[in-house]
Amino acid sequence: MKQGAHTAADEWRRGWTLVLCSFAGFLFFSTLTSSMSVFIGPLSEEFGWSRTLLSAGVAMSSVVTAVLSPFFGILLDRYGARRLALPGLVVTAFAISSISLANGSPTQWLFLWGFYALISISVKTTIWTAAVAGVFQKAQGMALGITLAGATAAHTVIPPLSNWLISEFGWRMAYVWLGFGLGSITLVLCYFFLYDAHDRERASIPDGGQGKRARPNFPGLTLAEAWRDLALWRIGISIFLIMVLTIGLLVHQIEILTGAGISRTNAAWLASLAGAMGIVGKLVTGVLLDRYRGSWIGGVTLSLAAVAFAFLIDGIHTPALIILAMLVNGYTAGAKLQIASYLTVRYSGMRNFGKIYGVITSLVAFGSGIGPLIAGAVYDLVGSYAPFLAAGAVGSLLAGALLFTLPHYPDWEKRGSPQPAAA
Repeated sequence: MKQGAHTAADEWRRGWTLVLCSFAGFLFFSTLTSSMSVFIGPLSEEFGWSRTLLSAGVAMSSVVTAVLSPFFGILLDRYGARRLALPGLVVTAFAISSISLANGSPTQWLFLWGFYALISISVKTTIWTAAVAGVFQKAQGMALGITLAGATAAHTVIPPLSNWLISEFGWRMAYVWLGFGLGSITLVLCYFFLYDAHDRERASIPDGGQGKRARPNFPGLTLAEAWRDLALWRIGISIFLIMVLTIGLLVHQIEILTGAGISRTNAAWLASLAGAMGIVGKLVTGVLLDRYRGSWIGGVTLSLAAVAFAFLIDGIHTPALIILAMLVNGYTAGAKLQIASYLTVRYSGMRNFGKIYGVITSLVAFGSGIGPLIAGAVYDLVGSYAPFLAAGAVGSLLAGALLFTLPHYPDWEKRGSPQPAAA
């Protein structure tokens, strides 16, 4: 799986620029979601739209991601990240900028978001994760952590940037600047540095005098083997469960905190503190994954989320426990996708990683979509978030146990790669 890189230092010397452009790619694809809360006010004021309609675009994007990710994984395994990401960045920049054309028609608004949802699948999670996972092994945990930190960075940087752009240029030009401005920076970085394992392997495979290089094959599970692999099923169920619970908590956290007696201002600061802990979670988890057994780190980390849910339940929480709960929630929230990515590549190998991780990404998207609905439905039924929080504590322990008890993952380097197949 790795060519000529025998230590973590070797991998970083050869691959740090790949991590840099993948970090930028993650930040760019998170732009619309992380900026949406800033645009709600200006759009609602101009068009008089409901919050439900304004939020429908984000929900649509999640559904499209869930449905199309496995199919996009087929293309990723065949062509590699570079051939898909470069044109994908160009059309995604246009798609983001085109939202500036909104004219007050709800149908047009949904069409613009639908167009973005279809186009942006080419620059979402799978592309950047697969690019980094295929080049790093010894330092894979930290490399994935820094890559995935791009999404956390977007939630830190994009809201104030969007607010400034709206203040200076209006909401329409703000969308144009976000689309073409950030898109151009990301495109330049990827043009020079986005060379994944496919590209590096192709460069080492002779073309046999046909003017066309053979398509590389990597060690790993076949699709039939992956379908029967219990370890991958447990990873998928675990990440789906933890996404349902933690995204439900994330979306409703302000209301949960205010219901616990925290002022709305302080609740916002606590939410921001949790976001900062997300970056810490990614970096610390990266270090731990590179040094200790990944299933143990994943199991303990996801189980820790139970602390956050339990400490927010009525009758248990105190001011100190609420702060601790938000810190723990931020840490685990930052680490969960990194853990899923790391364990998936370890148990599946790179042979069909795009397809397999595409399915995992679908589970992530479905979980992210229904989690907030479940939390809201619980509150509407009983007038309290307590049952959801109690279920979250139990569910987090279950998600952690599914990972903690995973078997040792295969050593794909020792198994070797299949013979290259003709393109």
